[in-house]
Amino acid sequence: MDRINALRANATLIAVGTAVTVLVAIAFVWWLSDTPLGVDSAVYRAGGFAVLHGEPLYAHLTALPDWAPELPFTYPPFAALIFVPLTMLPAQWCWGLLAIAAAPSLYVALRPFTERAYVPLLLLGAFAMQPVWQTIGLGQVNLVLMAVVVADILLLRDSRFRGIGIGLAAAVKLIPLIFIVHLLLVRRTADAARALATFVVATTLAFVVLPKDSLRYWTSAIFNGHFAEMKGWVGNQSWQGFIARTLPEGRGATVLIGCFGVLCAVVMMWLVRRLHRAGDDPAALLVTAGCALLVSPISWTHHWVWVVPALGHLCARVRRPVMAMAAVLFTGWTVAVVPGGGGAERTWNFGQAVVGNAYLIAGLALLCALFRSLSNEDRDNLVSASAPGHDQ
Repeated sequence: MDRINALRANATLIAVGTAVTVLVAIAFVWWLSDTPLGVDSAVYRAGGFAVLHGEPLYAHLTALPDWAPELPFTYPPFAALIFVPLTMLPAQWCWGLLAIAAAPSLYVALRPFTERAYVPLLLLGAFAMQPVWQTIGLGQVNLVLMAVVVADILLLRDSRFRGIGIGLAAAVKLIPLIFIVHLLLVRRTADAARALATFVVATTLAFVVLPKDSLRYWTSAIFNGHFAEMKGWVGNQSWQGFIARTLPEGRGATVLIGCFGVLCAVVMMWLVRRLHRAGDDPAALLVTAGCALLVSPISWTHHWVWVVPALGHLCARVRRPVMAMAAVLFTGWTVAVVPGGGGAERTWNFGQAVVGNAYLIAGLALLCALFRSLSNEDRDNLVSASAPGHDQ
């Protein structure tokens, strides 16, 4: 048994090491050839330059490379403080730094969700999924933030620093705030308080260092008009993206968005509590992450990195053909084969609408599968936990 565990550990180490080596080589070659790579990491780096040189953070970024499109900095001011060290590196190495973190982040994210024997194959297979390869190609922080949240909630159970990681992640990108609610739902009140306090301290620090930028962010830039115009694009796989592609703007669309948000939140809170009572905390975390993807105004395809631990959690619970179909769905072909951009999404027929909204549909299906994947004993626990008269 010890020998088998050693072999599995070596296989995981080889998988992580291979991925890191390949990405380091790519970054080095791209740097030598001065080839553009990492649009979003270039924006992060330009945000750090704006902080260093006292330039407006939520205006034109003067340090953007010539090859980068004119994109705004959309993160909270604290994120710009975190990105300041990137200014010491060439743009390609900023991308390389985030790319190198991809494999270790995937390993951390997979550990609590699947058996050790599945980790190497799932880790390497994850690089074929669009949320992963797109995150890496853009130089995004999605994988790192996911790993921080997973480690904070599932791996650091006995640490007195629990909650701090979620607070920092939320100060960098606001969506992780939902995991503070998750901590409250699973009755980790002290951890939730620690996470909220960390978020407040980090945000206050940004106010002290960048008062004008902080005021602008929290009063106007947070609404992100640049991306609001792209809400109906096929690359936005949230419920609001679906509504924007399907219905004209107006009261009806707003009501549907609001009703779905309330329904999703209620179901999420109920299911997280029940899964926690049944002892399936990994599934409970996936429910919260899925809810965040569904109700967020913008959930770009590269935000859907949570599909990797979701598939890891289900790999021993559903049939392999079903797993293979789910994995192939997230390789990116669904977005590529339908008309997209310039309002073309509004011309979709029914078949194109099904394919073009595949991430959203699959997300709802995966949430259902998480419930169905429970053992019979766990299902009995769920029933008893929700029965009248049960101690709440």
